[in-house]
Amino acid sequence: MANDLTKEVNSRRTFAIISHPDAGKTTLTEKLLLFGGAIRDAGTVKGKKTGKYATSDWMEIEKQRGISVTSSVMQFQYDDFWINILDTPGHQDFSEDTYRTLMAVDSAVMIIDSAKGIEEQTLKLFKVCKMRGIPIFTFINKLDRQGRPPLELLAEIEEVLDIETYPMNWPIGMGKEFYGIYDRYYKRIEQFRTDDESRYLPLDEKGEVIGEHPIKQTGLYDQALEEVLLLDEAGNEFSIEKLNEGEMTPVFFGSALTTFGVQTFLETYLKFAPAPQSRNSSLGEIDPASEGFSGFVFKIQANMNPAHRDRIAFVRICSGEFERGMSVTLARTGKQFKLSQSTQFLADDRSTVNKAVSGDIIGLYDTGTYQIGDSIAEGKKIIQYEKLPQFTPELFVKVTAKNVMKQKSFHKGIHQLVQEGAVQLFKTYRMEDYILGAVGQLQFEVFVHRMKNEYNSDVIMEPMGSKIARWVEHDQIDESLSSQRSLLVKDRFDQPVFLFENDFALRWFMDKNPSIQLRDPMEID
Repeated sequence: MANDLTKEVNSRRTFAIISHPDAGKTTLTEKLLLFGGAIRDAGTVKGKKTGKYATSDWMEIEKQRGISVTSSVMQFQYDDFWINILDTPGHQDFSEDTYRTLMAVDSAVMIIDSAKGIEEQTLKLFKVCKMRGIPIFTFINKLDRQGRPPLELLAEIEEVLDIETYPMNWPIGMGKEFYGIYDRYYKRIEQFRTDDESRYLPLDEKGEVIGEHPIKQTGLYDQALEEVLLLDEAGNEFSIEKLNEGEMTPVFFGSALTTFGVQTFLETYLKFAPAPQSRNSSLGEIDPASEGFSGFVFKIQANMNPAHRDRIAFVRICSGEFERGMSVTLARTGKQFKLSQSTQFLADDRSTVNKAVSGDIIGLYDTGTYQIGDSIAEGKKIIQYEKLPQFTPELFVKVTAKNVMKQKSFHKGIHQLVQEGAVQLFKTYRMEDYILGAVGQLQFEVFVHRMKNEYNSDVIMEPMGSKIARWVEHDQIDESLSSQRSLLVKDRFDQPVFLFENDFALRWFMDKNPSIQLRDPMEID
C-alpha cells in the first residue's frame, strides 16, 4: 500500500505559471492542456468575436477584458504523469491571489515576452518564488515575432533576477525569419512551421545538421551554431541541485500562440521538475508519501457555478490520500466533519473526485466552514501548515447598497466575496458602516461587477483614498483616539484597526501614543 502511494505521489507535478500581463500565460496553459488531451480546441484570449475564450478564464469579467483576475486550477495527464497547473492572474492588483497560489505548488514556470524581457510584475512574482526556494523553469515566448537578442535576454535574467540560466534550446532567427530551435538537450533541430515527419533534424557529433539541408544555407543557422558553441564553452553547466534549490533556471524558447516548442518544453519539464515535496507544519516536516491525509486551503472562490451560487475551497493535498466521505479535523476550530462533496477542475468544468493524492489540488464545497490558510487532516489529528501571506490593503472605499430593499443580497454578496481574500472588509465602530480595503483599484471594479452580476446587487462606492492600515490589540483600544486622520475600525474578525491618512499621521500617532503597539501583517513571520 505504501509503495503504491509513493508511486502515485511521485507521478504528480504541480506548478504555477507566472508572468507579466499579456506575456502569453493563459495561451501557454491552453496549449499544455491541448497536449494532455484535456481540451480539443484552444480558445484564444483575444478571440472576443468568435465567442471562444480561454479555457482557464472562466469568470464573466475575464471574458470581457481578456485578462485573468483569479487563479484557475486544471489537471491533465501526459504520459505517466498527472499534472496540476495553476494559472495565476498576471495583473498586479491581483498579486495577492498569486502569492497564495505560489504556496501551493512545487515549481513555477515563468513566461517572458521576447520583445519586452523582464517586466515589473514578473520580477515581483519571481522574488516570491526565490524566497520560497521554488524551482523555476523559464519559457521565452513570442519567437514568431521580432524580439530582443537571446543572449541579451539571458544576461538580463541573470542580472535582474540573480539566478543562473541554462538554455535547453536556442532560437535560429526570430520573427519573419524564425527557422526553429537548436535543441541542446535532445541534440536535434526542431523546425518552425514544418509538418511532423520532417520537423526534427538530427545532429552529428559536432552538433551540426546531418547531410544537406536548406537550413544550412541561412546565415542565421551559422549564427545559432556560434552562439551555442559560446554557451557550451562559456555558459553555466546544468545542475539539477541548483535547479531544485531555485538557483538555476532552465530556459526554453518558443511560441505558445503557434504551439511551437511547447511539447518539447513540457516533456523536458517533466524530466526535471520535482515531485511533491515535504512541508513544514506544527508537527514538523510532513512527508508527502506518509499515510494520513492532510492539506491546506489556499484559495476560496464563490460562484464558480452561478446557477448554484456555490463556494469552493481549493485544497493542496500535502500528505496521504484523499477519499470522498472521509472524516477530517479543521485545525483552527478543532471540529470534525466529513468531506462528502469534492471536485477536480478544468477551469469551470468540474467532475466529482473520489480519490486524490499528495500534490493534487481538489475543491471542497464550502458553506462557510473554511478560511484561507486553514489546514485539515484525517481523523482527529490536528496539523497546521505554514501561514499564508496576509496583505495590508492600501486603497479604501465606503460601500453601501444602491437599493435598500436588497440588503439581504448585498450582505450575502459582500461576506462571500470577502472570504475569497481579494478585498478586505472593515466596519466603523459606532455606525458599523462598511469599508472595503484592497491592494489595487481593479479589485474594486471586479467587486462591483460581481456584486451586480452574481448577487443582483448594485452598490455605491465612495472613495476614501489610500490609507495605512495598522492592527492593534483589543486591550489597547480607546475609541477617543479615532479621528479623521486615524480612523478606528474593525476587521471582519472584529480585530481593531487604525486607518492612517498618511505617513505623517502614522508617525504623529506613534509619538503621542508610545504604549500602543501597531501591527502590519506583512511584517509578521
